[in-house]
Amino acid sequence: MGKLAVLSLAVAALAFLIGERLITIRQISLSYRELTQNYLPNCHHIEGIECGAEDITILENGLAFLSTCLKHPDLPSYSDDPGRIYTLNLLDSEQKIKVPNIKGDFDKDSFNPHGISVYTDNKDGAVYLFVVNHPQGNSQVEIFQFVEDENALQYIKTIRHELLHNVNDIVAVGTESFYATNDHYFTNRILMFVELFLSLPWCDVVYYSPQTVQVVAGGFMMANGINISPDKRYLYVANLLKHKIVVSEIKESTVLSHVKEVDVGSLCDNIEVDRESGDLWVGCHPNGLKWVFYDPNDPPGSEVIRIENILSEKPQVTQVYADDGSMIIASSVATPYGGKLLIGTVYQKALICDLK
Repeated sequence: MGKLAVLSLAVAALAFLIGERLITIRQISLSYRELTQNYLPNCHHIEGIECGAEDITILENGLAFLSTCLKHPDLPSYSDDPGRIYTLNLLDSEQKIKVPNIKGDFDKDSFNPHGISVYTDNKDGAVYLFVVNHPQGNSQVEIFQFVEDENALQYIKTIRHELLHNVNDIVAVGTESFYATNDHYFTNRILMFVELFLSLPWCDVVYYSPQTVQVVAGGFMMANGINISPDKRYLYVANLLKHKIVVSEIKESTVLSHVKEVDVGSLCDNIEVDRESGDLWVGCHPNGLKWVFYDPNDPPGSEVIRIENILSEKPQVTQVYADDGSMIIASSVATPYGGKLLIGTVYQKALICDLK
C-alpha cells in the first residue's frame, strides 16, 4: 500500500509538472495573443525570394544583403535548394535581386546561411560579409570580402569553435572579430527540447577574435538577434522567450556590462540599427507556437517593432507593421533605408514597403 501511495504521488507530481510547463510554454510563446492588422503603404513581395530571407542588412550606399533559404530541422522549408546570399540595390528603380558569385574554395552545395553582418574596414574601405552557416546542421561562421564592381564574394575563411555551437546571429566588429549569439545551450535535439520545456535560461553571447574566444554574457532564453550601436559602445541582444531587448555596454576588455532590458511584447528575432538615429528595428514573431508548428490554414503572423531612444529612461516601443500571415509569414528581420522598409522571413518570402 505504501509503494502504491508513493507511486500515485509521483504520478500526480509529474502530471502537475507537465501541466505547469505546458501553461508556461503557452505563456512565453504568446500563443494567446490576438494580432490586429497594421499595414504600411505600397507593400509588395520582393521578386525571386520564395524560401525566406531570414536576415537582411544594408550598406550605407543602399546595397542590401539577404540571407535566404535557411534549412532548420524544426521549421518548414519551401525549397530543397542550397541557401544563397542575394544583393538588392535599393537605389535602383528596378529593385531586382542579384546573386553574387562566390569565389574561392567554398562548398556552395551545403550552404545554409542564417544571421549575417557586414563590416567596413576604415583603413581601405573593404567590405566584409560575415555569415552564420549550418552545413549538415553544424554551426560555423564564414567570412567573405565583397567585391562590388564584380558583385562577387571572395571566400576568406571558415571559423569553428566549441563555444560557437548553436549560432543564430552575429555582429562583426573587425575583419576577423565578432560577437555571436547561441540560441540553445545543448546541441542534442532531445536535450534542446528539454531545455525549451524547462525554460532554461542557459543561452549566451560569445566574443570571437583570432586572439580571444570567450563567453561574455549569459542568462538568455533563446538569444537570437544581435547588433551594435552606431558609436560601437553598446550591444543589443534579443532575449526571444523573455520578450526583451537586452542592452549591454562594451568594455575595453570586450566583456559586456549589463545596462538595461526593454520589454517589446513579442518574440523578437533579428535586430537592425539605424546608423543615423540609433533606432532599433526588429522583426518579431507575434505567436511562437504558430511560428514553430506551421499550419498553412492558420499561418504565423508577422510584426515589426521600432525602438526609439533605447538608452533613455523611457524608450519608445512602436509597432510599425503587423500582419496575420495573409501577406507575409514569420517575419524575422526589418531594416529601413531611404523611406523604404525591407521585411524578411524565416521560411517564406520577403517584403518591401514604403514607410510613409
